[in-house]
Amino acid sequence: MLFRPAFGLIAGLALSLAPAGGTIAESRGTGPRAVVELFTSQGCAQCPPADALLTSLAERGDVVALAYHVDYWDYIGWQDTFGSKSFSDRQRGYAKGWGSSRIYTPQMVINGAEGVIGSRRDAVQDALASAQLPLKVSLVQQGDMLAIRVPADARLEDANIWMVRYLVRADVGIDAGENAGRNMVYTQVVTDRQILGMWEAEAGAEIKLPLAGLAGAERGNSGLAILVQNERNGLPGPILGATLYEF
Repeated sequence: MLFRPAFGLIAGLALSLAPAGGTIAESRGTGPRAVVELFTSQGCAQCPPADALLTSLAERGDVVALAYHVDYWDYIGWQDTFGSKSFSDRQRGYAKGWGSSRIYTPQMVINGAEGVIGSRRDAVQDALASAQLPLKVSLVQQGDMLAIRVPADARLEDANIWMVRYLVRADVGIDAGENAGRNMVYTQVVTDRQILGMWEAEAGAEIKLPLAGLAGAERGNSGLAILVQNERNGLPGPILGATLYEF
């Protein structure tokens, strides 16, 4: 559940960027319009409605939905089984980038650019109505490899390419804290993140990942998201493109 440094998770990662002077052709078809990142906690009484809303968003074909369980609610007596300081730090990074010191749960961040209260369905739907990702990221299985393609777009700034692994579903009985006695179903639960490389706006990028070992022990209940995200001074910024793969 901990953040892992670049190339620390996958042995034999194959990475190739388009050569200088050339570009990678833009992929065909439509992609998601939004990435919704929910910052939630098993110890937060206000979070279950947001957790349920994220589940419904994940069923849409135009949204990449991800749940980051934070650790700052653990002090009240229940340690979130998926909580991670690195996920809390990601939320703090968004807040700092927006000039704020305030973080809260449940919060949904839309495309890395806007934060809304995650249990307010109307506010979330309003944010999604105008959301758009400028890059169409393609991910295709080629034998025992996954091929990721991100087209060039010189109008944008260079960005990092991230792989985010998640559990599609997790059933948790909570024995303490504000949700004590509840049996909860969580979906799209992020378990780890790894940077794969750099996307260059002038050239595009292509990455190949070996399928072996990607899913881990939860193979039939897991997936991964590929995010292309601007970052400045170590802080997360706008998400430019995304796609999903489920095992």
